[in-house]
Amino acid sequence: MTDPAPEPPRPPLPGQDAVLDAHTYDRVLEPGSDKRLPLGDGTWHQLSRNYVWVRLIALGIIIVILAAAFVVGTLVLANAWPWIVGGLLLVGYIWAAAITPRQARAYAYQLRADDLVFRRGILWQRQVAVPYGRMQLVDITHGPLDRAFGIAQLKLVTAAASTGVTIPGLTQSAAEQLRDTLVEVAESRRTGL
Repeated sequence: MTDPAPEPPRPPLPGQDAVLDAHTYDRVLEPGSDKRLPLGDGTWHQLSRNYVWVRLIALGIIIVILAAAFVVGTLVLANAWPWIVGGLLLVGYIWAAAITPRQARAYAYQLRADDLVFRRGILWQRQVAVPYGRMQLVDITHGPLDRAFGIAQLKLVTAAASTGVTIPGLTQSAAEQLRDTLVEVAESRRTGL
């Protein structure tokens, strides 16, 4: 018995790219080295610009809590040593806040004929291809800060833990559109297994 012919790549749904690319960056930033992971062909979609604000606010809250904890620690212990630890932690979080915009522009995903490709990272680059037929769950989550800025994260779960992907910072409409598209395509691919 012969296997059925593979389906031809589906064209994007009308307006799909407009929904996925609304309020996002216009291009993927790449490291300057020739040894980087190549972008390849196709349309890469990026995160919402509001993702940067959500990350900066979250890091700012952590910085304020740490600073308050170390002020209280210094007053209670009547010693200055908590400021050494606190200073190192604060420098780390301030550094994280400074590189957040560049990190957010390094996130991208691409819908291909047989899989979704997700890339992230500047120094430690990661590029994962998740086959549509292997997706078991597509989950959308968003916390209070995410809801205030109209963003969500989409999580793809497969049988192999190493290929699970979480795409943060999608607009709510892009997350819903992407979820519906991925579920539809995954169901059509899974029937042949």
